[in-house]
Amino acid sequence: MATADKEVETTGLTGWIDRRFPLTSTWKKHVSEYYAPKNFNFWYFFGSLALLVLVNQIVTGIFLTMNYKPDATLAFASVEYIMREVPWGWLIRYMHSTGASMFFVVVYLHMFRGLLYGSYRKPRELVWVFGCAIFLCLMAEAFFGYLLPWGQMSFWGAQVIVNLFSAIPFIGPDLSLWIRGDYVVSDVTLNRFFAFHVIAIPLVLIGLVVAHLVALHEVGSNNPDGVEIKAKKDANGIPLDGIPFHPYYSVHDFMGVCVFLLIFAAIIFFAPEMGGYFLEANNFVPANPLQTPSEIAPVWYFTAFYAMLRATTDPFKIVLMIVIALLGLLALVKARGKWKLGLPVLAVLVLIFMALTESKFWGVVVMGTAVVSLFFLPWLDRSPVKSIRYRPLFHKVFYAIFVFAFLMLGFLGTRPPSPAATLIAQICALIYFAFFLGMPFWTPRGKFKTPPERVHYKPH
Repeated sequence: MATADKEVETTGLTGWIDRRFPLTSTWKKHVSEYYAPKNFNFWYFFGSLALLVLVNQIVTGIFLTMNYKPDATLAFASVEYIMREVPWGWLIRYMHSTGASMFFVVVYLHMFRGLLYGSYRKPRELVWVFGCAIFLCLMAEAFFGYLLPWGQMSFWGAQVIVNLFSAIPFIGPDLSLWIRGDYVVSDVTLNRFFAFHVIAIPLVLIGLVVAHLVALHEVGSNNPDGVEIKAKKDANGIPLDGIPFHPYYSVHDFMGVCVFLLIFAAIIFFAPEMGGYFLEANNFVPANPLQTPSEIAPVWYFTAFYAMLRATTDPFKIVLMIVIALLGLLALVKARGKWKLGLPVLAVLVLIFMALTESKFWGVVVMGTAVVSLFFLPWLDRSPVKSIRYRPLFHKVFYAIFVFAFLMLGFLGTRPPSPAATLIAQICALIYFAFFLGMPFWTPRGKFKTPPERVHYKPH
């Protein structure tokens, strides 16, 4: 009977395709016979939601480009035309602008889940690295797209960010000129940003998403207990604590999609500007190179890193130099021979370079390092367990302090600068970096609970 079924299948359309393209085998490997841990919780909604928002951004972006004009004299008017004249254009534009913010919401929560449950630990280092590359790519995509409405905040925000590159010694002025394509943000800048936003970055982003999913399905998904389900299998090679992704988690994720779409629709129809956090009031005013807005700040998903940039003043640079000197001294004390003196020597060279360069450049370095630090998380965490569930209490406290510092930086990045706000941002920035730099020292310490051999699962 099984042979007959197989013959029927191979004579049908599916069989014709399978002999030329691995359709059924791909479906089985990545969906119907991809076994995921049975104890996923709501934190595992955000991976599929990120994929949903990516599709939303691509589809709405295609429709927006049908009426958008990447021309400095026509760009703002074309956006207004989309909003007022194109049938359902206002909905497509709000779906795209709200989708950009929601993309970062779900990606931040997705990364936080990975941080909680140690999803970056062996054997998922490459999954995490691809994910961080996706995050970096999203930031570039958002930055290039931010200029396109050609409003006041778009224009001046791009001007400020591009000018940051001029602080890089030796090559800075030429680099910022090359990025703009002109001495100021102009029509040339708009055209090249449009090309990057619509073609170049999305191609890289889609490639990284595919690599992220392929790497994930190769090693298998993590779970809240941090237990490797592939370690215990039945006679057929099926994980004892695994269930097929489809139909179980496809239905599970569909519920998350429904809740997400309700929230997404509520924002689009009732608060698309979200009090100025998703769409700033200044961006409803045409770009004017002769009139600078009273306060220039990026969109909310960049504000934490912007706060670090703004907090890097001359006194803070001195604090950073002291920290680097202490790290170099610690490395010197631990060195057993001359061949281990690389870090102390590097620390001395960095200190000399810091003394000769301005704090504006180091603000760019701090901002960039804050993102790059995420890539090294799999090798910084030395904890014997993966999940936060089985770590000591002080580990959980450190995680909470880190999250609070990051949220505080995000809030301060939206506020006008002041001495008190700058001081708080500097403290939060030090906490942010101390969390990563201190990981090799505090993560192995404390009394750990023993993780279970099998996943904990309560049916509901």
